[in-house]
Formats: sequence, C-alpha cells, structure tokens
Amino acid sequence: DGVYVYELSAVLIHRGVSAYSGHYIAHVKDPQTGEWYKFNDEDIEKMEGKKLQLGIEEDLAEPSKSQTRKPKCGKGTHCSRNAYMLVYRLQAREKSLTVQVPAFLQELVERDNCKFEEWCNEMAEMRKQSVARGKIKHEEVKELYQRLPAEAGSPYDFISLEWLQKWLDESTPPKPIDNTACLCSHGKLHPDKISLMKRISEYVADFFYRRYGGGPRLNVKALCKDCVVERCRILRLKNQLNEDYKTVTNLLKMTVKGTDGFWVGKASLRSWRQLALEQLNEQDEDAEHSNGKMNGNAQNKDESNEEKREEEEELNFNEDIVCPHGDLCISENERRVVSKEAWEKLKQYFPKAPEFPNNKECCSQCKILEREGEENEALHKMMASEQKTSLQNLFHDKCRPCLGSWPQETDELYIVSQFFVEEWRKFVRRPTRCSPVSSIANSVLLCPHGGLMFTFASMTKEDSKHIALIWPSEWERIQKLFVVDHVIKITRTQTAEGARYASEPQLCPECREGLLCQQQRDLREYTQATIYIHKVVDNKKVMKDAAPELNVSSSEAEEEREENKPEGEQDPDFNQANGGTKRQKLSHQSYITYQKQGIRRSTRHRKVRGEKALLVSANQTLKELKIQIMHAFSVAPFDQNLSLDGKILSDDTATLGSLGVIPESVILLKADEPIADYAAMDDVMQGERGGEGLPLACW
Repeated sequence: DGVYVYELSAVLIHRGVSAYSGHYIAHVKDPQTGEWYKFNDEDIEKMEGKKLQLGIEEDLAEPSKSQTRKPKCGKGTHCSRNAYMLVYRLQAREKSLTVQVPAFLQELVERDNCKFEEWCNEMAEMRKQSVARGKIKHEEVKELYQRLPAEAGSPYDFISLEWLQKWLDESTPPKPIDNTACLCSHGKLHPDKISLMKRISEYVADFFYRRYGGGPRLNVKALCKDCVVERCRILRLKNQLNEDYKTVTNLLKMTVKGTDGFWVGKASLRSWRQLALEQLNEQDEDAEHSNGKMNGNAQNKDESNEEKREEEEELNFNEDIVCPHGDLCISENERRVVSKEAWEKLKQYFPKAPEFPNNKECCSQCKILEREGEENEALHKMMASEQKTSLQNLFHDKCRPCLGSWPQETDELYIVSQFFVEEWRKFVRRPTRCSPVSSIANSVLLCPHGGLMFTFASMTKEDSKHIALIWPSEWERIQKLFVVDHVIKITRTQTAEGARYASEPQLCPECREGLLCQQQRDLREYTQATIYIHKVVDNKKVMKDAAPELNVSSSEAEEEREENKPEGEQDPDFNQANGGTKRQKLSHQSYITYQKQGIRRSTRHRKVRGEKALLVSANQTLKELKIQIMHAFSVAPFDQNLSLDGKILSDDTATLGSLGVIPESVILLKADEPIADYAAMDDVMQGERGGEGLPLACW
C-alpha cells in the first residue's frame, strides 16, 4: 500500500576479455552525502564531475570497443556494458542521522583516544628535544663552518670527505674519523686519494679528534713523497711511451754487427708496449689492493691476491727465452738480436728483465736434454716399427679372432684389455708424441679375488668392447715385448654334447653378480645424465633407421665422421704416462669407474630431428621433467603424454629412477592439441545467442 522507491547505491564493474578471468571494481554511493566512491583494491577515489561515469572502466579494458559510438544517456542515467551487479536501496521518507553508540564501544573508543593522546604527547616531547639538539648542532656547525677553511701559511689537516659529509648530516650521529681508506702502502696519504680528502684548519681538526676520536691524523707532512715521485715517473713514462715505441721500432730495423747486441724474445718484442703499459698501471692497482687498510674488506683482499698470483704466473718481458734452468734457451727461432741502444730503451721500462748479451752461450743442460730427446724419438720410432711388424693382426684388427664364431684352427685364445690395445695403437701411430706401452694390465679384467669378471656369453655381446682376443702365436710375441701381470685364456673342448668353453682364471660368480648389481644401481642413481625427448608428430615417430642421413644433423654427421678416423688422427696429443705399470688392482666398483673413464665407447645416441637432449637426475620427479619439457617444446605439462618403451608415464610424483628412465633413454612426447581459447569461445557464445554487446550477467 505504501510507496516503495529504490535508488541505485552500488555498481560492481567487471574488467576483462571474458568471464573466465578479469578484475572487479566497486562503485559505492554514500547514503548520507550522496557522493560516489570508486573502490579498486587498495585505491579509493572520490568520483565527481567528469569522473562520475560508472561505465568508464570498459574503455580501459576494451580499447577496440571504446572507438565505437557510445549510446547517449539522459541526465541521472548511467550506461555500462560491463556492469556485473547492481545494488539498490529502499528510499526512506525521513533520514535520521542520530546513532546510539553502545556503552562498551564508547569505552573502547575513549580508551584508545587516551593512548593516542599519550603517544602524541611523547612525540611532541621527542620533537621538542630533537629541535633543541638541532639548534645546538646548528650553532656548532655554524661556528666550525666559518673556521673550517685553512688559511694560507697556517697549519692544516686532511680529513675524510665522506666522514665530513656524515657529520653535516643531522639524522645520524657521526662515528670516529676513519682516514685509512686514503693511505698508501707506506702508511701515508696517497697522492691519488687527495680528491677523497678535505683540507681543514688545525683548530677544527683538533675539535673533531677531541670530540669524535679516530685517525690516523694526516697533517701537512702526511703526503707520501715516495708515491708522488713514483707517480711522476709513471706519468712521464706514459707520455713518453709512444715516442719510445717509434724509436725502438726504427732501431729494430738496423742490422747489429759484432757482439754489441742483446738477445730478446720475439714474443716479448711483439708485445713490449702493452707489457710496459700494464706494468705502469700496476702501481695504481697496488695502491688500491696492496694495503689491507685500504678498504677493510678481507674478501676483496683475498680476491686481489688471487688475481695477483695469476698475473705472476704469466711471463714477464724477455722471460720467454729463459729455459727451465734459468739460462738462455737453445731455440734461436724464438729470439733475435737487438742493438745496444734499443736494449737500453727497453730496460727503462723493464729494469728487472733478464739480460743475455749476443755472445752468451746457450744452456748446456738443455743441449744435453735435446740430444737425449732426439735419441729417444729415434728409439721410439724404431720400437714402434718393430712392434707394428711383429703384431700386424693386433694393429690392423682385420684377422682378429671372434668368440661369436670360434676359429677352427685353434682351441685356445688369449685375452687382453681393449684399453691396452687402443693405447698401444696410439703409440705405434705417433711414436714421437705418445709414450711407449711397456706392460699389459689385465688386472682391470679381474676381481679382487683374482677371478674373471666376464662370462663367455657376455664377452660375445655387451662386454666384447672391453676385451681383445689374441692368437696363440701372437701371444708368444706379446709376452716377449710386454710385461703381463695376469694371463687370461679361453679354452674350447669338444664333447658329445657340443663345444664347451672354460676360462683361466675361472669366473668369480659373486663379483660378477656384484658388478651387475652395481651397474643397475648406477643406472638408477645418476645425478647428471642426458636423456632425449622425441616429439611425436601425427601419431608417428620418425624412425632413425628409415633415413638416417636425413634425420641426423650436420653436427652429428661431423662427429660420426670424426669417429671413423684412425685413432692417431682423433687424439694426437694423448699420452699414456708410464704405460700401464701404474694401474692397480681394482675391485668391481672401481672397475666400473675404469669402465666409464678408461674405455672410450664407440656407441653413441644419434639425435634425430624433433628431438632434444635434457639433463636430469634419478631423484627428479616426472612433474619436474614435464616443466623442463615445457621450456624446451612450449607444451604445457597437462598437454604432455609421455611414454618410454611403450609404457605410459603418468604418475607425476614418481621419480625418474623408479619409472625406469636411465641415461640415454628416449622418451616419446605426444602433445594434445589445445582447444580454442576462452576469450574466443566467449565471443562465439555471445554471437550465437544474439546478444553481442550485452554483459554476460544478463544471461
């Protein structure tokens, strides 16, 4: 029966391209004053005048729609495409502004007001005291500032400019004066640190040191004379360096006659100007790092000492022609004779450089060593030639026996380590670069009990790359040429049931089982291993065997060609020190280390197109692997379908070791195609419903 009129009191605006994401902004009307306020998280703004536009947020969220023509609204009416919720309040005929505050709430307010009054009084007192101290400090600074400059002819002191600036800052009380950052290695004022100091009168300096303490005090005699002289010398040489470089270059073109010249290294002559400049700059670096008081930072001091040690390891001027015995080297290709005038110019910059007159004899010890080296090279060549001729089958690897197809002409074969064969071939190919192999260390093929670590079946398959089979006739020659620590022999016996094979020494079952367990454990407990992720396209995996020349990248093909080169060409600089004599007897655990390091594996995974390598650990979860795959292939984890050897990998919490992922594994990745994005789907839904331009809340 009554009149019920509702007025708009709040509007919730939604900003975003779709209903699945975005941001909410509230516009609320004060019922007492009638003013509107905008609440945007922690930002609150009063809306008045032109700001009183409730739909203005859509211009920020949808710039493309803001260019369209806006509908006209009458006075007192608001238009918005993004209004998500409207709040109306019933109008009251008489608005009462009197509110009865409960007694307990009034008491709480009064108690809080009392605390606030006490806090205000404390702040006022503290401010009063601060102002009083500030006035005293101001008068003190005013008096000292007038007497701060040192007059001409009057005694003065140097004080740290940084400390003086802190003293003028009234916010923090000054600490004791610290002038150590401006001292040189002699404990005096460094000339390059004058810009960090302020010259003040002795009267003010006395006041500062009496009031605040510190030091060391630097008076008129504090400037280091030695550093000033050295700095002047360095500056003079720097200015003179370019002229001296031209002079020395012209002197080097002159032919030296007689014995008036000096030997200088060719490498030193090519870089002497750069060496001289670096040497002149070392004085500045020493001024900053040589004194521990300079910066007070022990870490920086240690770093500078480490850098200095590295620099000392580099050769100084003319040390490139000094032999290990401290005398003139025997190689004349590395040095040349310069005139006496050129040497005197160079000595100005390098006074400590080693000096070798033209008539100086070369090092006698180096001459002896050179002759011995030539004799050893000739001996090595002769030894390599004899061994190659004697062991043709072992060198060429063409007529070597094979356990898989036992030769009929013999019933016994001998075994040596494949590592020995590879090192011996390197020596034969490069006798002047590689040391000769003098012994055969078959102990690496045996367990600590002296038993064989391989079965006959494994030696025909996976362990065949670790051993080399030797003919009996060839074994006799090997025993004459090398020292063999253990003889390993495989014997075939013909029976009615067929051929039987026995080894001397016999197989050690316990150590063999331990070796296999350790190998499996290593495959499950790796920390940094490479696996390969192959992305499946159109539900078909690109097979490597189908067209390897198309799938393999150019770098992989280059590596493949490198593998097919002879051993000597692959690794010409490899040396086996002392042959195999230093190899100790290894347990089955240490043998695995030898197996990984000592023996080069010829089998290698060949990456194909659409495949990427990742570094993983055994304790890494499948979820962490999916994140790595996401960065590598730009496929979200929930769109990844992974499989290994036909087994689906779905447990995100499981570790890679528990899932059977081992080093060199190839995991297949099939990516789910994502559906259309939510924003586009939202537009389609609105277009189908014929409500384009209307807020989603209307549906």
